[in-house]
Amino acid sequence: MSTPQPVSGELTALQAALRAEHAAVYGYGVVGGRIQQARQQAAREAYDAHRARRDELARAVRDLSGTPDPAAAAYALPFAVPDSAAAVRLAAELEERVAGVYSDLVRASTGERRRFAAEALREAAVRSVRWSRESVAFPGLAERAAASPTASATPRT
Repeated sequence: MSTPQPVSGELTALQAALRAEHAAVYGYGVVGGRIQQARQQAAREAYDAHRARRDELARAVRDLSGTPDPAAAAYALPFAVPDSAAAVRLAAELEERVAGVYSDLVRASTGERRRFAAEALREAAVRSVRWSRESVAFPGLAERAAASPTASATPRT
């Protein structure tokens, strides 16, 4: 019988970021189906960016001898998305949540992985501002999480 390996804080933060990216990829599928034509390109670019980050995170988890958490079949959205306006709100919400988990990864990592997390946090914050037209001084900080949780969307079972 083998002894389980302890899970590092960095691996835990990587897995959380991976789960958030899985949820963002799913969420942008919904956004893309509802967003007005003029913003479809921005939604597609965000979708592609989250897919790329998801793949990078899966590799990083494997680099730490972890098994990447798989995507859920579906995720519960934070609200109904019947139209383009709701799709824009969802996109901003997805980016805020992703920024939160990358903030945690910045705190839990060092070196190149910290730079990766900081860049991902910056990109999510910029996309959030572009979608919502609102900004916060320090995106992803835990103090902001008290008002709205940064965890990824809840998987449906």
